Amino acid sequence: MSWPVRQPHHQRPHDPGRLDIECRQPKRFGRKKLGVFWFCRKWSPDSLSITSSDVQMINLIMNKPRDADYNILCLGAHSDDIEIGCGGTILEMLARHKNVAVSWCVFSSNTLREREARSSAELLLEGACQRDIIIRDFRDGYFPFEGSQIKDEFEKIKQRCDPDLIFTHYRNDRHQDHRLISDLTWNTFRNHLILEYEIPKYDGDIGSPNLFMPLNEATCLKKIRCIIDKFTSQSGKQWFDEQTFSAMLRLRGMEANSPTMFAEAFYCRKLVIDV
Repeated sequence: MSWPVRQPHHQRPHDPGRLDIECRQPKRFGRKKLGVFWFCRKWSPDSLSITSSDVQMINLIMNKPRDADYNILCLGAHSDDIEIGCGGTILEMLARHKNVAVSWCVFSSNTLREREARSSAELLLEGACQRDIIIRDFRDGYFPFEGSQIKDEFEKIKQRCDPDLIFTHYRNDRHQDHRLISDLTWNTFRNHLILEYEIPKYDGDIGSPNLFMPLNEATCLKKIRCIIDKFTSQSGKQWFDEQTFSAMLRLRGMEANSPTMFAEAFYCRKLVIDV
C-alpha cells in the first residue's frame, strides 16, 4: 500500500506528556489552565502581536503530569471494533505516555474470533504498563435480547477499573449491538470522559464527528496492518480492506485540517471545563 507524502505545514515537536485531541500544532505556546485540560493558542514566533492568521484551533490536552498513571477503558461489541474505531489513538497515547493502563473488553466472540481479538490486543497494547483483556461470547447480532446479561457484565467492568477515558461505540450507529454497548456505557459510567468512535459499514451511518485525533503515517500503517493481518476471518467481506480504513483516516484528516493528513474521529457528547 502506498501513501501520499506531503511536508506538514508545521513540524510537530514530540512531547510524550501531551495528547492533542484536535489541533494544528503551534511552534510557541501561551497556556492557560482549563480544569482537566489546557488551552493552547499559537502566536507568531517573530512577533508578540497576534493576527487572525496566527490564531489556531483550541487544543484539548490531558494535563496530568508526565509520570502520572492513565487508565483507559476500551469497549467493543465485536472482536475488531476497537481496533477499527480507535486503534490509532490508542497507539498514539501509548507512544506519548509511559504509564497507561488499558482495560480492553470485547463482548462477542467465538473460538476463532477470540483468538484473533487477543492476538490483536496484545500487539496494540505492547506499550501499556498494564493491560486487562476481557473477551466475552455474547451472541453476535442479538445484544438487545441479552441486554440484562450484558448490563451485568458492565457492572463487573465498573468494579474492575475507574477509567480516566472511555472509548465506546457511536450512539447512533445502525448496528444494534453497537448501539446497546454505547447506551450501557453512558448508563454505567456517569462521571467519566467518554468518546464514541465510528465503524464504517454497509448501513451508511457515517456521521459528522466533532473531535479529532491527528495520526502520523507510521501509526496509521501499524493500525491498518494489525487489522488486516490479525482478523483474517473477515477478509472475505467486501468492505474489509486497506482502502476502506485508509480512506476513513484520510477523510477525517482532511476534516480536521490535520498537519499529518490523517486522523481518527470521535463524538464527544459531554465535556466539562473549568475557566
